[in-house]
Amino acid sequence: MNEPELQVLMDQSELDARVESGVVPDWVGAHWRSFRDGLTGERNDTPFPCYFGAESVRNADPLYTVVPSLTDPDALLGLRDVLCEYLTVYEDHSDRASLVTFFKPTARVETEADYHEALWHVLQFLHVHDPEPWPDDIPTDPDDPYWEFSFGGEPMFPTCRAPFYDERMSRYCPIGLEITFQPRALFESLDVTADTEAGQYAREVIQDRLSEYDGVCPHADLGDWGVEGDREWPQYMLSSDPTQSPDDCPITVTRDHPKASPSIDPGVTDGCASGDD
Repeated sequence: MNEPELQVLMDQSELDARVESGVVPDWVGAHWRSFRDGLTGERNDTPFPCYFGAESVRNADPLYTVVPSLTDPDALLGLRDVLCEYLTVYEDHSDRASLVTFFKPTARVETEADYHEALWHVLQFLHVHDPEPWPDDIPTDPDDPYWEFSFGGEPMFPTCRAPFYDERMSRYCPIGLEITFQPRALFESLDVTADTEAGQYAREVIQDRLSEYDGVCPHADLGDWGVEGDREWPQYMLSSDPTQSPDDCPITVTRDHPKASPSIDPGVTDGCASGDD
């Protein structure tokens, strides 16, 4: 189900042009408009809480891709390849170039529990087919405050929007699953990590905006990487109904490499920089 005409790395102008010209399926356009309008619009007379994200979309900083399935191996291998390409170019593209990923909606994924399962299936697949080893300085235990999902040797923060959010509209997408991959290097380049004064101030502003924008208190799972008591993995897809969200991190991480057989998936031996040759 890998669709090369869809599963490419696009800048914002290219994505917009493809949507406006109708060369991509309607669900891609619906995703793009929902994402764009959600981040650049207002709710309850309040702008989108993450002003870095909102400003990046206004400035056309992000890069984008679309994935035609949440489960098909070829589609997820296509995402793996695009993510590798992204990691080789994002720093030259913009200092706020996250990778926004739109997934094709499916009737088989409907409940909150379905979306949690879908997210962790995607991340587990990427981990198994990662062409690079897990970083030496990142723990493999998700219960460690310094654990963070990593791919291509890069720690990153994947954050989701999904249809099941009835109250937390800052995380709401009516179309289907969206994952925005943000390498930790982006936060470090902006000097907004938890151990900086700028980072602490940014968190205060975002928390205040969240309360106004969503109309409810910020989620209890929101925290900072490396802070004792905080955990990264529950923040990727914040729970709405605790009975439908996982109690333990649904990913198995090991330093064994490669995990997939090179005879089946040559990509695990190529490395993320192979496309530069």
